[in-house]
Amino acid sequence: MTDTTTTTAPAVPEFRQTMGHPRPLWMLFMTEFWERFAFYGIRWALVLYIVAQFYQGSGTGEQPANQLYGAYLALVYAAAIFGGYVADRVIGYQRSILLGAAIMAGGLFLIAVPNPEVFKLGLATVIAGNGLFKPNISTMVGKLYKVGDERRDSGFTIFYMGINLGAMISPILTGWLSDKVFGVDGMPAYKVVFITSGIGMLLSLVWFWFGRRQLSGIGRPPVGGEHRGRVLLTLVGALVAIPAIYFLLTIDAHTLNWWVLTPMFVVLCGLIIAEGVREGAVQRDRALAMLLIFVFNVLFWMFFEQAGSSFNFLAEKIVNREFGGWTFPVAWFQSVNSLAIIVVAPVLAWLWIKMGRANPSIPRKFGLGLIFNGLAFALLMFALSSLVNELGKIPFWTLFMVYVIQSVGELCLSPIGLSMVTKLAPVRLVGFGMGGWFLSTGIGNNLSGIFAGLISGKGGMTVTSALSGYTFGFWLLLGGGVLLFLIAPLISKLMHGVK
Repeated sequence: MTDTTTTTAPAVPEFRQTMGHPRPLWMLFMTEFWERFAFYGIRWALVLYIVAQFYQGSGTGEQPANQLYGAYLALVYAAAIFGGYVADRVIGYQRSILLGAAIMAGGLFLIAVPNPEVFKLGLATVIAGNGLFKPNISTMVGKLYKVGDERRDSGFTIFYMGINLGAMISPILTGWLSDKVFGVDGMPAYKVVFITSGIGMLLSLVWFWFGRRQLSGIGRPPVGGEHRGRVLLTLVGALVAIPAIYFLLTIDAHTLNWWVLTPMFVVLCGLIIAEGVREGAVQRDRALAMLLIFVFNVLFWMFFEQAGSSFNFLAEKIVNREFGGWTFPVAWFQSVNSLAIIVVAPVLAWLWIKMGRANPSIPRKFGLGLIFNGLAFALLMFALSSLVNELGKIPFWTLFMVYVIQSVGELCLSPIGLSMVTKLAPVRLVGFGMGGWFLSTGIGNNLSGIFAGLISGKGGMTVTSALSGYTFGFWLLLGGGVLLFLIAPLISKLMHGVK
């Protein structure tokens, strides 16, 4: 949250080049690959594990499992705000990444302990570690390029591939290990999923530890902050924060949303508007445009993140995954999103360029994101109303395509979100603008858990409850997308020429 009006960008070292990019990019690529491997390795297993381990497989556990998952994701995004501040002002990016990786690895091993309280403590530890790691590894990529370097976008694209490769491979490997190697029929070895993810996080830590010498000082502590005592103080702060995060995970999801996340978001928005007013009418209008889009961002992620909650129960109970004598693992559905992004992203990037002046505006791209997300739910409506077989199952291809269609929606919305913030936020509060983006996403994720809990109800998901819930999701997303298209000219006017 640096005051960019008074800060001069430091000189960028002359790095050795590999495949046309600074050599440290590839080190950061693999560091992020292993971190995403760890993060997405547990994504598919969390809600299924909670029900199997702590509710003896009863459908009554689905609602609390969904709500805990939503709260976990929301707090991951909220923690990123504080992690960025610590790196900027206290210990630097390199030390934040190393400390965050170590804490996150510890949390991943903790959640393997089959005790509900230790499990939540492990999740809180993962949140604290990820908050120090995630926002800062991305920032490091940007620091490898000089201002105006045309390779910057290409570098971030390469880095983004590392994210999606890690996210694609981890569910395949952890699903295979838990189902086929260490599990038994009907009971995956979820503990192996968490331990494997913890090992992946350790690999990320080791990779960055030995590779950071390539950075030539980039990401070192701020001037005056080189003393290692600051690292110790940050560690103590993280350890103190873990019980507080644990408490937030234990409270009701509705309470977390309306009494913690929403007030944070309102205060943050108030600061942004106040700064926009101070900077003049144009910046005030741009800030308003950004905050309006944040509201629709909440809606998008509320339904997109069913992928890690209710869609897992749908896959386990209602999707026909049988192919002859082989069963498609539930975990492998989580890889579809990353695979689709890797395939579709270059096509969509080419299309935006090819469209030239007809390229949709920022609010209309967000509207397309909502509509594609809604189309995924339309497919589920059709499947659950017309394609259910005599065993109460829907065809495999329907859920597979739901993930693909949602990925197209994500590509219309997510990649331009951070870029939008840098263009519309008041100059002195770009960091707070990023915080607003993270918090709006976090609120959407928390609402996703609440919504998934409503679909499951008290007794667990059924075809009827899924159809009812996903029908509601379709109409809300479609309505949001159409509304955003209708008010896009107004938002574009508020943006004062920003494209």
